[in-house]
Amino acid sequence: MKITFLGHAALKIQTEKHTLVVDPFISGNDLAKDRIDLSSLKPDYILLTHAHQDHILDVERLAGKGVTIISNYEIVSHFEKKGLEGHPMNHGGERDFGFGWLKYVNAVHTSSFPDGSYGGQPGGFLLRSSGKQIYIAGDTALHMDMKLIPEYGEPDLAILPIGDNFTMGVADAIRACDFIRCDRVLGVHYDTFGYIVIDKDQAVADFKAAGKTLLLPEIGSSIDV
Repeated sequence: MKITFLGHAALKIQTEKHTLVVDPFISGNDLAKDRIDLSSLKPDYILLTHAHQDHILDVERLAGKGVTIISNYEIVSHFEKKGLEGHPMNHGGERDFGFGWLKYVNAVHTSSFPDGSYGGQPGGFLLRSSGKQIYIAGDTALHMDMKLIPEYGEPDLAILPIGDNFTMGVADAIRACDFIRCDRVLGVHYDTFGYIVIDKDQAVADFKAAGKTLLLPEIGSSIDV
């Protein structure tokens, strides 16, 4: 798998035959909107962890015929009412899709649409494709259910929020590594706005001191799993 960081918590994941976009928030992100061409993403699937605007803003610009939105029941129903295609999941559910195996797992956060309406319960994803497995935590606090993640296979990469304030910060992300038994982390949900600006050099150093690796690619840059 090839993962491209699109800014904030947005990702493009390229599998052997499919393109997935996770939590697209690009046009409203001053750090990303001039670096990422939305029209070039062309996803086959869009994965959404919860309904907050900074995770769903560009869904309607990316979705269309042949694009499947995967999220909780409430979010998928919301977009199906707009004429878009979706596949609803809920916590603990797993399914084989064209791109691989996906499991919807717990996250500790809130979830509402920009108008304040209910967005279902937030979640994360375990994704297995081409013999590799990644954990997309979504916006979350550190929580004990993370200890269940390696029961389904130890991740080759964990995508964890590190911006603090609204999610766990660097210290709890390091603790999460031990829970999920994964020492290679792609950090997300930081620097986009004032509440979540971090010292990136210090974050990388803190991970290194704990014997772990924190990857903070530039927006538009990619890593291989």
